[in-house]
Amino acid sequence: MNTFKPSLQEIHEIIKTSQGNTIPVYTQIPADLLTPVIAYLRISTKSQFSFLFESVIGGEKIGRYSFLGSDPYKILKTGENEAIKGDPLIALEEELRNVKFVPIPGIPSFTGGAIGYIAYDCVKYFEPRTARELDDPFGLPDSFFLFCDTLVIFDHIYQLLNVVSHYRSDSTDPKVIEYQYRRTVEKIRRVLNLLQIDHTPSVPQGEIHLNQSCTSNVGKTGYENFVTQLKKHIKDGDIIQAVPSQRLARPTNLHPFNVYRHLRTLNPSPYMFYLDFKDYQIVGASPELLVKVENDIVYTHPIAGTRKRGKTKEEDEKLAEELLNDPKERAEHIMLVDLGRNDVNRICQPKTVKVDSLMQVEKFSHVMHIVSQVSGKLRPEKNRFDAFRSIFPASTVSGAPKIRAMELIAELEREKRGVYAGAIGHFDFANSIDTCLTIRTMLFKDGVAYLQAGGGIVYDSIEEEEYQETINKLKSNVTCIDEAEQYYYKLQQKFCSFSTLQSLQNAFINEEFIFPAAVHKAMNYKSIARKGLHLQSQRPTVLHLLYCDPSDFPLVLSRSLNEGVFIDPFCSIRVSSKCGLNRWS
Repeated sequence: MNTFKPSLQEIHEIIKTSQGNTIPVYTQIPADLLTPVIAYLRISTKSQFSFLFESVIGGEKIGRYSFLGSDPYKILKTGENEAIKGDPLIALEEELRNVKFVPIPGIPSFTGGAIGYIAYDCVKYFEPRTARELDDPFGLPDSFFLFCDTLVIFDHIYQLLNVVSHYRSDSTDPKVIEYQYRRTVEKIRRVLNLLQIDHTPSVPQGEIHLNQSCTSNVGKTGYENFVTQLKKHIKDGDIIQAVPSQRLARPTNLHPFNVYRHLRTLNPSPYMFYLDFKDYQIVGASPELLVKVENDIVYTHPIAGTRKRGKTKEEDEKLAEELLNDPKERAEHIMLVDLGRNDVNRICQPKTVKVDSLMQVEKFSHVMHIVSQVSGKLRPEKNRFDAFRSIFPASTVSGAPKIRAMELIAELEREKRGVYAGAIGHFDFANSIDTCLTIRTMLFKDGVAYLQAGGGIVYDSIEEEEYQETINKLKSNVTCIDEAEQYYYKLQQKFCSFSTLQSLQNAFINEEFIFPAAVHKAMNYKSIARKGLHLQSQRPTVLHLLYCDPSDFPLVLSRSLNEGVFIDPFCSIRVSSKCGLNRWS
């Protein structure tokens, strides 16, 4: 029997004393037999829109909370081809304006709100001088947000899973309060039922083709020309630094969530995210906090300066010391800290802006960075949206002076950057925001993964070295796709040859039949079967579903002609030689 907190009686008291209209209601269950990946697959299987946020701090310690959700109560899209045009922050602020949030002890402050992205190109709404007519290779919204009021929150310290929804009403009528409370509890129960099912749905995985190649949108010559042109502007005194980029297109049949599962083990980061927007998905592992506002304190974390991790503790320490003592790395980092202080100072109270930490080496799984933190207290007349406008985009993906650098980048690249170099995160009910810089990120659309990276150009940059730096930055995500493809290809070759699958497909009378999960994954059908259909076969046939890992890995399939009973640990299915009815239970 689940206990829901606050109780209905407590809700009545909260409404009387706080005048709030948005109150978290939650229940807890043990999380020792669940992972965020399993939970995400269970709650998102019937939803077109969903998200998963995870965190690893310093590449070595798991963040306390993971957040996931689906079935948003509202979707907000902005852009030239959308119903809402212009500044996305205006639309977000309007949607959240009337929320009067009441925090509840025992759960994190982020329990719901707007989750999504703001594209780099939205800077034209904040700084009109940067506006240019640019090619739009993807035609995606400038921003896309899922408004979710029901979340699953993992507490990794206490091994608890919180299912949170929200009582949302302005009414003081006791009958209305009771009705709204029971609706909120029912939402929680529906999610609990999904989490406690005895099998985990899998994502459909198409046939893997190895040795796919990447194609750059500018090529080596084009990127080196960017460097040459920007060096001229630096020598002429137009700018101090600029950060041009290139984008790679990599065809792949991998399901984006299978890429995310591999990325989270290959490159654990402070901001790991999977966003499913139905027609495209965003997968990433960003190391850099862009803008955070909590209790009216603004934070930003400039990151600049990189070295690989050492193979031994001694080598690791030597590389960290080398990084901190590199004059070029130090100069670039100090410049970016000064830019961060300037951005924060514009919207914060005098004498509150400070550098909380300066030039600390932060170690991740494969690399280490120089990281600083700048903070300040918001002015009374400013809010979290003003803070975001002031800091966005990060100087680490634009340059200095920021506006002129962005103008030159637009003139050179001549394409919208889209998701790359923008922001991903949440604007929550609790009047806070937490966003990361969208780097080390992949956009999946129409069977292609798009990866983008840039590098800071200064007066003495060498063209070929700068081009190679972008390739090195892209390498981790390219490797992630390559390794994930190898993994799923081996599974398919070992258990799921496509000739076997085709012969099995032909054995079924109705072409609309969706095979059990492994075949379903391989054949890339759009829905999982939950109906019985007949098998056209006059001899005993059995389909064996095998789990590489019962909790987290995909189903794989083999065929036998000896037995007539199919047994699966999560789903009771029988295949008989008499064309009997097969059913998922």
